Amino acid sequence: MLNPTEKIWHNGRFIKWEDATVHVLSHVVSYGSSVFEGIRCYGTPAGPAMFRLREHIRRLMDSGKIYRMENIGFTADQLAEAMLELVRVNHMDSAYLKPIVMRGYGEVGVNALKNPIDIYIACWNWGKYLGEEALAEGVDVCVSSWTRLAPNTLPAMAKAGANYMNSQLIKMEALANGYVEGIALDSHGYVSEGSGENIFVVRDGKIHTPPLGASVLPGITRDTVITLAREMGIPVVETIVPREMLYIADEVFFSGTAAEITPIRSIDRITIGKGRRGPVAEALQKEFFGVINGSKPDQHGWLTPVHAAVAAK
Repeated sequence: MLNPTEKIWHNGRFIKWEDATVHVLSHVVSYGSSVFEGIRCYGTPAGPAMFRLREHIRRLMDSGKIYRMENIGFTADQLAEAMLELVRVNHMDSAYLKPIVMRGYGEVGVNALKNPIDIYIACWNWGKYLGEEALAEGVDVCVSSWTRLAPNTLPAMAKAGANYMNSQLIKMEALANGYVEGIALDSHGYVSEGSGENIFVVRDGKIHTPPLGASVLPGITRDTVITLAREMGIPVVETIVPREMLYIADEVFFSGTAAEITPIRSIDRITIGKGRRGPVAEALQKEFFGVINGSKPDQHGWLTPVHAAVAAK
């Protein structure tokens, strides 16, 4: 359950958490017309810092452009400052942020172009998405009976609210059958992604991950994993992944803002590797969390300090 914070940002001003409401006939309610992001603000040795803030904002604006929500009234710099200020006004040491751009109250037909665009940004404390022990022990997952979005139906490259109806079906089916998460195949029968995570498959020291053409969201953490792996000398190839490759892999792991880097210990009751976190996932976790905890240099400038932004004004 959510633990409310004090303030939410709405269209340029801060409002009380309980005042962040929408009308039941807002376009987004009936038609799912929203795009959003999930961004982590980590508690680092130097204070709270947003992880890959600019990349998340770019993807948010790209998603809006795909759905013809280009004129949102705020620049990328303004949205970045709004998110940093939101963490400050709520006195957060760490947080999960969710900016949402959505079609609001106006006309009630399918055409969304005449409806106003509302932007909300909320933040709260959120732990490990797939469980605290999952980072070391891994999780049990299944291949879902639900297929990921086919090309030219709903755009998978947009992080849109409507897309997550498909994700809900994948997730609920997995939970109903005793798994933590589901892996969806694309419309051609190849591995796509989890309900809210990208996926990586390790075989003979090489990492394979599905390409964007496999109905994959261009994950920020996915890009982080690819970057770190290549810097560590681990070969990474973006290629179609047959379902059966999951079962014979040395390691399989998820990535995502919420999931971070979470190993998979079994798929469809078939043990993966040794049935817990493998050496590649562990090495990547060490690099990833090393940047956040200060034991590794932030050589890519992935962290945006929350409080340094105030001094820089």
